[in-house]
Amino acid sequence: MNSLRRRLILLLVASIVGVVGLATAAVISVRGGGPPPELVVPWVAQQMELLVRLLPGPIPDVLQVQFTDHPAGGRIARAETAMLTDILRRRGFNLLAFVSERIGGPGQIASVQLPDNRWAIVEVPHLQPPGREWLILAGWISLIVAGATAVSVYFTSVLIRPLEMLEAAVSKIGSDGVLAAVPEVGSAEVKATAHALNQLSSRLKVAMESRMRLVAAAGHDLRTPMTRMRLRAEFLDEDRDKWLHDLDELDRIADSAIRLVREEVNQDAVEPLDLEKMVRDIEAEMVSLGHAVSIGPLDKVSVRAGALGLRRALRNLIVNAATHGKACTVALAATDRRAVLTISDNGPGIPPDLINKAFEPFFRVDPGRQQFIPGAGLGLAIAKEIIERYGGTVTLENRKGGGLTQTVVFAAV
Repeated sequence: MNSLRRRLILLLVASIVGVVGLATAAVISVRGGGPPPELVVPWVAQQMELLVRLLPGPIPDVLQVQFTDHPAGGRIARAETAMLTDILRRRGFNLLAFVSERIGGPGQIASVQLPDNRWAIVEVPHLQPPGREWLILAGWISLIVAGATAVSVYFTSVLIRPLEMLEAAVSKIGSDGVLAAVPEVGSAEVKATAHALNQLSSRLKVAMESRMRLVAAAGHDLRTPMTRMRLRAEFLDEDRDKWLHDLDELDRIADSAIRLVREEVNQDAVEPLDLEKMVRDIEAEMVSLGHAVSIGPLDKVSVRAGALGLRRALRNLIVNAATHGKACTVALAATDRRAVLTISDNGPGIPPDLINKAFEPFFRVDPGRQQFIPGAGLGLAIAKEIIERYGGTVTLENRKGGGLTQTVVFAAV
């Protein structure tokens, strides 16, 4: 019951049914006790007065009076008995009278001793409930529950609609971290929330654009002094190769930083892609460039992604494995509506305490490797950015026999 919609519906239904149920119970309780004594006891007294006045003549059947030698049995109702005796006395009849509860059933019976010592027995009026009382009550409650549920569902939908609108807007956050514009409509609270989200979106957009311009400008501006340094290095005799190597490293870092920023803002069209064919194309390309890449079992499976972005991400992962892992094998499996791509290499792997940092920009297991293996340490960061943009995941795991396994998982289509 974590859904706000369900909680509101349950609360409204319980409230309506509870109020109506209590009111119904109160009505039944009042009705179940029969009419109040103030209404029925005077009627009984009037019947007895008429009976006494008709004696010793014949008694009409309409009075429905029984004559016995003793009063009716049952527990005496003291309040009704006192009331009947008082009414008869005020009307000038000093008669012995009792009102008792009916034995074995609801209702009361009045017993009055006549002047000839006989007892007149009269039933006190009592309203009986209908024969199908509980069936009618169940239908009544069922109708209330059905009506209350319908009303609750409707008004809950009206109340939840602005929240659903906000949830939909937040779920559409782009890769640049900017929220989609939220319509500022509805109640005052919803309008205020939508306005705050729109302001937040504007501030995020400005901050993201500023960061991207900063990184792109820094990478671009680095090239000018590097070009001057390269020209000067050409005239150096000592350590000329070291200077040129360092400049190449700076150039790669600048280019990688610019590419990382572009990956965050560029969005190529998402479409179904034949992942098996793409892996074979990348493998052929890597082999032609001299990388030790081999193909394992490849299942036929398609995923939804951008063609250029996904190719760039997989190429970065395979180059990383082939370069640092000496050689790698690529396999593709389709299972449980998922496409699972594994890239296994024969390298030294990554220390367990550093494996969670491998996707951070400019990460290197050993900074000293920069002197021997080209690269800026942004390949995995770019690959992760692209793969997660299209709803996939990428993980790293050291192999038991040595080496590293990179696993990419996408939903199959």
